[in-house]
Amino acid sequence: MLGYRLAIVFSVAFLGVLATTVYADEKPAAPLRVGIIGCDTSHVPSFAKSMREGKQKEIQGLKLVAAYPGGSDDFPPSRDRVKKFTEELREQGVQIVDSIDALMPLVDVVMIESVDGRVHLEQARQVFAAKKPVFIDKPVAVSLTDAIEIFRLAKEADVPCFSSSSLRYSPGLIELESKRKSNRVLGCDAYGPYKLAPPIPDMYWYGIHTVEMLYTVMGTGCKSVSRTSADGADVVVGVWDDGRVGVYRGNAKGRPDFGVVVFGQKSITPIAATSNYENLLVEIAKFFRTGKPPVSEEVTIEICAFIEAAHESKRQNGATIELADVMAKAREQIAKQAK
Repeated sequence: MLGYRLAIVFSVAFLGVLATTVYADEKPAAPLRVGIIGCDTSHVPSFAKSMREGKQKEIQGLKLVAAYPGGSDDFPPSRDRVKKFTEELREQGVQIVDSIDALMPLVDVVMIESVDGRVHLEQARQVFAAKKPVFIDKPVAVSLTDAIEIFRLAKEADVPCFSSSSLRYSPGLIELESKRKSNRVLGCDAYGPYKLAPPIPDMYWYGIHTVEMLYTVMGTGCKSVSRTSADGADVVVGVWDDGRVGVYRGNAKGRPDFGVVVFGQKSITPIAATSNYENLLVEIAKFFRTGKPPVSEEVTIEICAFIEAAHESKRQNGATIELADVMAKAREQIAKQAK
């Protein structure tokens, strides 16, 4: 009888230890303190709302605590909106600071949201120096040389970073990923509005969203592009190294919708796309916790090379431009600047 009672005591004690262990394993990690650089885009209140109200557990691990407004006086889409979005954050209890240096000690991770991609390189440089993981909102930069330099500096500092458009995480494109093995992609037509916002170069403004969608479907491997420009649309035809064809269509007239038509081995699938900041924020949260970018450096740099090649094709009246030549030219420029 004594042995039976001891067995019960030991069993209860063991279960108590097990329950404590499981509870400890399931205890959520402390929230990551998020800092924003650049309060001049509507993306900022969208991300802030998701961090406050998002239901997905990854987002609940993020807390927006501080922001540096930034802003570009020579760029109206920045200059005319930075005050409004900054005040929205201030009213929500987010601490507003007057420099990136002041922001760094307050946060664990950083989101560069500046709508003016010209400033991303210098802003990222300061974040890398502070050793903070960073998400850079689209576009990563507005030149291929700046994009290459950003990733070089990230490697040098051993700081994880990535960049993405929210269109990449539109529900229809996420669903497509689950069907990729059963319906191999043979080609894709991606479309979206074509708008210009000087001094941002050409397709780096709204075109970046459409090119991101194209690469979400096609992956890397584009070897050449040619571009046709007309009053109502700009069309860029890319040929991939395996013979597949991917098309960018920027619509200057008509409905400003985004979407893709995916040409698969078994079916042709049209997908309407919309910005989904919460889905993107989930991926950002995972990245901040793991240090593993969901969009690789290779993809982001090739997207910039595709855009630069499209610009060059337009300058040459639709000539076919090799991405390898564009990459070589960019690296030559970087080498000259380093001397």
